[in-house]
Amino acid sequence: MSAPAGKSGTVDVTRLRVAIARLSRRLRRHELAGLTPTQLAALATVERAGPLRLGDLAAAEGIAPSTLTRLVTALEEFGYVQRCADPTDARASTLAITAKGHEVLERLREEGTALLTKSLLRLTEEQRSVLAAALPALELLAEADPGDPRGR
Repeated sequence: MSAPAGKSGTVDVTRLRVAIARLSRRLRRHELAGLTPTQLAALATVERAGPLRLGDLAAAEGIAPSTLTRLVTALEEFGYVQRCADPTDARASTLAITAKGHEVLERLREEGTALLTKSLLRLTEEQRSVLAAALPALELLAEADPGDPRGR
């Protein structure tokens, strides 16, 4: 399937989707600090949006409350997050990232950057220039879809 690409031709959407998926898998292949991809995504959400209520994390990640309980318990056991009393509601708690959680996310980001940097060396200078020119369009595609309840 192809989609319009303006005056320069069409974009092979299937090839683009497959290439992005493969690249994403390669970047996630490195050691995940003992976390599942879902746990890692939740930890990154807590870092970006936290402290936040557990229900807000479940909504942001699009996961069921029962799954959330297991996920948060695992993150707490690793020492990556901590529950805190919600200052606005004594019956609720919020989730905040710990220093250890920040450190593990930073290490994983550095590993992913190093892997991608090494991979870019396989491209020609012209291919790297084309990729650099495509970055604004790729960033726009990667922005959260306003209709996506996860907001990612």
